[in-house]
Amino acid sequence: MKARAGIVATMLGFLLLASACGDSAEDVIDDVIDATTETEEHEAGDAVSDEVIAAQRAALAAASAEAGPQAPRDVDSAEGDNPVSFEAAPPYTAMNLCNIHFHEGAEHKGGEFTTYAGNGDGEGNGTGYLYDGELTEAELTPFGAVVGESEHGDLVPGDTIEIHYVHTTDPVGPGPTLNSCLATADSKPLLRVEAQVYVLVNDPDAASLMALTELVPRGDGTEAMSLRDDLGTPVLYAGSTTGPVYNEKPSLLHVTWSVHPEVLKVDIASVAEWLEGNVFEEDHAHGVRNLVINPDLLSPIG
Repeated sequence: MKARAGIVATMLGFLLLASACGDSAEDVIDDVIDATTETEEHEAGDAVSDEVIAAQRAALAAASAEAGPQAPRDVDSAEGDNPVSFEAAPPYTAMNLCNIHFHEGAEHKGGEFTTYAGNGDGEGNGTGYLYDGELTEAELTPFGAVVGESEHGDLVPGDTIEIHYVHTTDPVGPGPTLNSCLATADSKPLLRVEAQVYVLVNDPDAASLMALTELVPRGDGTEAMSLRDDLGTPVLYAGSTTGPVYNEKPSLLHVTWSVHPEVLKVDIASVAEWLEGNVFEEDHAHGVRNLVINPDLLSPIG
């Protein structure tokens, strides 16, 4: 699996953190740019060692003494010892959809996506979890066009993505970055993410990302009218925002997660179309945070 940039996903988490801490969005964006600049560059496909990932996890543990539960996690495991609790967000049908974005490689592990892609570059690219099933030769036929190109590559048939439908209790409309989930700069809404995993195929009869992300007004907000509810019983848990910027430090934002365990085949042509223009200003896949495996940083499930 090819690597993916995580810069935009990084900004998403930090913009919400800015609101919680009283910082300006401009200062937070500057911090993200500085952090990105300081990160060691790796060639595409040059995976870091297990020792590098272990060191990142040790740094995260050392920095997380007061932190709440983190994400992503193995949703097939209910283990978790983090003592911090917070109010769970209501069902997404009672909330407003405020942002949609996706990561190349599932950030979560479990269900039909347990195949590890490898360590990647240590910055969220070339890692995550992949669809466990098999695809036909026809489904894997090269698409013939570049899809979601970034400095880390592009998307091709056979790639796994995890899409995040972010919802808020604030009366807002959809837009770019998680800052769109805040009605005001000091707002502290409840947040919920419906996480679904898709595998890209070259098949016009497969599901369409355009349809899956079609938005309709509802009350004071918006909903994704075709958000699938047939991908297995979602696993609900308390966690945080994600993204590779949090490989070595905790996210302080509280998020109610709903992770669907079954994988949906999605036509890559529809992904190309969506990335060419959407209200969220998404044009490529984001990077993946290391799977959080330390029980002290995980909430119990159930």
